[in-house]
Amino acid sequence: MRANRKLWAAATVCVAVIAGATGCSKGEDKAADPFAGLTADAIADKAVETTKGATAFRMHGSGKTDGEEMTVEFSVDDKGNCQGTMKAPKGGSAEIVGTGGTSYMKGDDAFWKSSGGEEGASADESDSMSAMLKGRWLKMPEESGAGEGGAGAFCDLKQIVKDMDEETPRKGMTREADADVDGKAAAVLSKKDKAETTTFYVTKDAAKPYILRVVTTGGDDPGTVDFSDFDKPVTVTVPPADQTVDMAELMKGAS
Repeated sequence: MRANRKLWAAATVCVAVIAGATGCSKGEDKAADPFAGLTADAIADKAVETTKGATAFRMHGSGKTDGEEMTVEFSVDDKGNCQGTMKAPKGGSAEIVGTGGTSYMKGDDAFWKSSGGEEGASADESDSMSAMLKGRWLKMPEESGAGEGGAGAFCDLKQIVKDMDEETPRKGMTREADADVDGKAAAVLSKKDKAETTTFYVTKDAAKPYILRVVTTGGDDPGTVDFSDFDKPVTVTVPPADQTVDMAELMKGAS
């Protein structure tokens, strides 16, 4: 995604303020670079460690999974609360909320028909599941959804930042020209590995250099993930019991 660029007027207009001149006054120094003297690898290390320390954040990601487009948008905190939406690779969308170790998912007809039932389920079985869950939330205990791709994974902040730590390239990076991400000045770091290039944008803040955006191009799983709302608590409303279907009960019935 091309970074937004703002403040075109600053190239031609200088505004005087009571504290002095600001903008493009002749001879004025640029703002100090908080990463002066640091290598791109060192900036990346600081960014990952800072982001790992956040008590909450919001993620918005879009990309390909097994060659099919998928989009997720959710907020998560370190108390096990999360809420958001996802668009499945095979069609449809779903809402997700989670708290206290339990996750709830509410999908539309297309979502349940494309993902409902066990692998290899017939069209009739998928239609039956879609009809049963129409307008209702599927309640999933933590142990049934915490694996890779499970709904519970969205609520596990520790696992998310652990994956970030392990998967973010931090060796042999190059610092590119700075950019703007949603109004925030960002240092831009990139790493090319064979056919894949990873670029991430770091807040130019010496105290809290959070990761703002990660872009992967080429390779098997291209996509973009944006991070925001750092340390903002996530408030979750648990769906009413009369609007939920308990997965544990469904499993008992199936067996």
